[in-house]
Amino acid sequence: MKETEIKILLVDDEKGFTDVMTKRLSRRGMRVTVASGGTEAIQAMRGIDYDVALLDLKMEDMSGIEVLQIFKKMLPEMPVIMLTGHGSEEAAREGMQHGAFDYLLKPCEFDKLLRKIMAAVKSTNKSQ
Repeated sequence: MKETEIKILLVDDEKGFTDVMTKRLSRRGMRVTVASGGTEAIQAMRGIDYDVALLDLKMEDMSGIEVLQIFKKMLPEMPVIMLTGHGSEEAAREGMQHGAFDYLLKPCEFDKLLRKIMAAVKSTNKSQ
């Protein structure tokens, strides 16, 4: 799969973070949809099959774990990379138990995030 085909759902309530990430990912030919919370993310999932979701663990309206569980019911094959800026590795590991592809602590190196995105997308396209 080429990078230009990657559709990302970025779920985070920190506007500064989503603005920067959207610009950086878009420059690499990825299509980014931003949701500022769990409810908005679930609505964004209706009718669109994203290649990968980047999901913050701590949000105002719903926890990242709750959103992850709903994502896995809606689109089980979509890899979800959990993000946390609160040093909550325990919660991120809980996300892995609920089917997250991986997790990263914020702030993370952008190149590391790109590698995780590419690995996540590749994991769903083993036949290619």
